[in-house]
Amino acid sequence: MGVSQPHLIAYRLGASPPMRLVPAARERAWMDATGERFAYRCLPLNIANQSGWWILNSHALTVTWDGGGGVDALRLDWCSGEPPYPAISHFGDGILTWHLPFLFRTPPGWNLLARGPANLPKSGTSALEGVVETDWAVATFTMNWKLTAIDQPVTFEPGEPICQLVPQRRAELEAFVPEIREMGANPELEAAFSQWSASRSQFLGELQEPGSEAVRRKWQKDYFHGATPDGTRAPAHQTRLRLREFRDLTANSRRSANLPDERSSGVPRG
Repeated sequence: MGVSQPHLIAYRLGASPPMRLVPAARERAWMDATGERFAYRCLPLNIANQSGWWILNSHALTVTWDGGGGVDALRLDWCSGEPPYPAISHFGDGILTWHLPFLFRTPPGWNLLARGPANLPKSGTSALEGVVETDWAVATFTMNWKLTAIDQPVTFEPGEPICQLVPQRRAELEAFVPEIREMGANPELEAAFSQWSASRSQFLGELQEPGSEAVRRKWQKDYFHGATPDGTRAPAHQTRLRLREFRDLTANSRRSANLPDERSSGVPRG
């Protein structure tokens, strides 16, 4: 028998503002802008970027915080789209609350981490994170952003990701037994690390020599290729994630013209 595939289900709430669910993108505009797109050479960044699904904003919004603690300290200016609007000032203290138009369901024993889009900094605000037991809860949850700059307008564009969803097994973190050991307790690992450390130092030194092999290579690619300096290959290695698209199983799919398409218009990438 094959392994059962876990399902992440988003039950659409009919009266709520429309928002799209899409696999998180690999690209970021700030990474594109680095010299020779150097940031994409960091595989851990690339994988983190793609780890989850995005909820995309449906209305253009500019929000400004006057520094106060009350609900009225946030000014929300809706620049496009019709009501109902998806965000409000609910908690005070400069927190913007997004009402998500879905009730999520995960398999038994799975939580849902709701966080900001990974490696996508936004000036003047910071996404707050929450972990929800979506295998049993019958209540919806909100996505919240804390404004960090006073009197600085912050704009959320249509099609911009305002939440990244990452399923997590409940109690899995607590099952780990963390330990600190001397490196010498693992001679094989110590030897491999020493080899990597020596090769790294040599490579960085050669980068200062015009015309050297290191200058030609530009960067060491061992980790990206899933290999150690002696050529040993990792038993399992990923350079890209391929998350499935959400299948719309509702009676009448809402792929209407007023919803931004991340393929044609381009999802804002930070």
